[in-house]
Amino acid sequence: MTMDENNAIKALAALAQPNRLRIFRQLVVAGQDGMTPGTLGDALAVAPATLSFHLKELLNSGLILQERDGRHLIYRAQVENMNGLLAYLTDNCCQGEPCLEVTTVICKC
Repeated sequence: MTMDENNAIKALAALAQPNRLRIFRQLVVAGQDGMTPGTLGDALAVAPATLSFHLKELLNSGLILQERDGRHLIYRAQVENMNGLLAYLTDNCCQGEPCLEVTTVICKC
């Protein structure tokens, strides 16, 4: 996903809810292994229907991925899009003078 103003607003709006922020952060911690909805719900004490709603919102924002592994769904943080959002937010920091190298990666998960 190319990070532009519309995508940044969609991502920030998705994270502007406590459960979704907690879900996203938990998936970042899980790394490439990701988590099933059951494991994620248990870790965060979120009811299945509530979790499903919030996962859908995070999927639509491009901040997480969903993959099928046999009978299970695995959710992972979309690290490239997270890094793109952070880069977009800090693109013009320091009054237009580069303060970070363009190649700096926030997360190498």
